[in-house]
Amino acid sequence: MHASLISILTIGTAALLAVAGFAAPVSAPRYADNSATAVPVDVELVLAVDVSYSMDPDEQALQREGYIAGITSREFMQALRSGQHGKVAVTYFEWAGPYDQKIVVPWRLIDGPEGADAFVNEIARAPYRRASRTSISGALGFAKPLFGGSGYRGFRRVVDVSGDGANNSGSFVTIARDDVLAAGITINGLPIMLKRPNSFTMDIDNLDVYYEDCVIGGPGAFVIPIREREQFKEATRTKLVLEIAGRTPERRVIPVQARAPRVSCTIGEQMWRDRWGN
Repeated sequence: MHASLISILTIGTAALLAVAGFAAPVSAPRYADNSATAVPVDVELVLAVDVSYSMDPDEQALQREGYIAGITSREFMQALRSGQHGKVAVTYFEWAGPYDQKIVVPWRLIDGPEGADAFVNEIARAPYRRASRTSISGALGFAKPLFGGSGYRGFRRVVDVSGDGANNSGSFVTIARDDVLAAGITINGLPIMLKRPNSFTMDIDNLDVYYEDCVIGGPGAFVIPIREREQFKEATRTKLVLEIAGRTPERRVIPVQARAPRVSCTIGEQMWRDRWGN
């Protein structure tokens, strides 16, 4: 978001709070690194990657290969160079249940091919793992404070969530989403829709719609679904390029927060309860 627009919104909010009887000093975002030593970058990007048991080993490999190919692609480099600083900061973590998040690559600066190669080499070296439950809310709650100690100061802050299922544990996903958005952070989604939904795996129809209505949000937020294995690398590259360039897909569904979601945002919890009784 443009700095002048941020100032207008901040001042407007402060005025409204003052009318309501609250003191509201204008301040820098709470969940951002506002230290004097923070390095200016165009984007701070958190890649939050699903490793729950619903992700089979083949899907996990494809997911990781997609990020490796995307970050080292020519299109990514072109988007990187188009920014004001020509630099982005990226971190990569894996998530499953509400208390299961693991940083695979801490914050790294990517300012050219060497930085991109170093970043993806760290991803490639990490052992694969899988864990129980699917907590998108846990992933969002883990991602939010990462920006406060990143060591970087970006024009935009983005959390990118990839996964193949709905939230089924932890807090409700809409509560976590709204908390992240309130901090001025955008959430994008990469729903993986390779399997035919069935009750055993607790996959759902229209996972992309679930992500649109229940997970993503913020300025320029978007969803890019993956429906075929052959789409993994292309879709992941496209998503990364759009995030780095600060653009959105030409054709996308914009969630309307004022209306009821097209799919229940607690469908994952309901399916888990129906199956396991808790």
